[in-house]
Amino acid sequence: MVEITTPDTLLTPHQGQFLAHWLSLEGSAEATLSRAIASARVDLNPHQVDAALFALHSPLSQGVILADEVGLGKTIEASLVIAQRWAQRRRRVLLVVPATLRKQWVQELWEKFTLPALILEARSFNQARKDGVANPFDRDDAVIICSYEFAARKRAEVHAIPWHLVVFDEAHKLRNVYKGNKTASTLRDALLGAPKIMLTATPLQNSLMELYGLVSVIDPYFFGSEMAFRTRYAQARVADEALTDLRQRLRPMVRRTLRRQVQEEGGIRFTSRYSLTEDFRPTDEEQALYRQ
Repeated sequence: MVEITTPDTLLTPHQGQFLAHWLSLEGSAEATLSRAIASARVDLNPHQVDAALFALHSPLSQGVILADEVGLGKTIEASLVIAQRWAQRRRRVLLVVPATLRKQWVQELWEKFTLPALILEARSFNQARKDGVANPFDRDDAVIICSYEFAARKRAEVHAIPWHLVVFDEAHKLRNVYKGNKTASTLRDALLGAPKIMLTATPLQNSLMELYGLVSVIDPYFFGSEMAFRTRYAQARVADEALTDLRQRLRPMVRRTLRRQVQEEGGIRFTSRYSLTEDFRPTDEEQALYRQ
């Protein structure tokens, strides 16, 4: 058996075999993801695993947009990728979420994937500073969770960290970055170059320019200039060839699964809901009371 040596230590054959096995898993998304799946305390659906593999396999190392419809488990998909990075000991992970969802993310990561998470807000940040921590974002023993507004206010500290992964939940909050939205522009610049996952069920609502904005947060040069995108894709009348071209260009970056697709595959049985319109007319007594 070959012994593996380092400048300071001599590994035993058992340690060398373990190290060789770990290194062989490092380059395989399926193998490393299998470790995350094995440790998960949640029933996974095929589309969620596919989405996580899509994020891991993407040739665009700067990130992807996971845009499944509401209720299909984008949180689980992102958590799978976080767990995989954690297993690879790439543990500088930042989660930027609406303030109301911070505690929910902490709970989800711990209960379903046993991943520790820390919420950074003004109080905990200032306390860490008082305790002598130069940059409270600089830690790899927990997933860092903060709000959009707090991350933008602490842009210098956020920018200083070589993040292994940044996840934006409700990422449509950034789609107006091309209009000069202050928070969106600040976060784009502070996290330029960091690998990203953007979670949103509504990547666009009113204009294709919103899709341009989201993509530019991941890669400002993906579509070129704003004017070039407008001319090619966002005119009042867009040729079918241009839309086909847009879909092809987005394919390696955007993944969207619809509820009907999951239902057809039998992955999730959604509760059937029907809307009924009821007519409530006040009685004469109720009308008299209203007038009084």
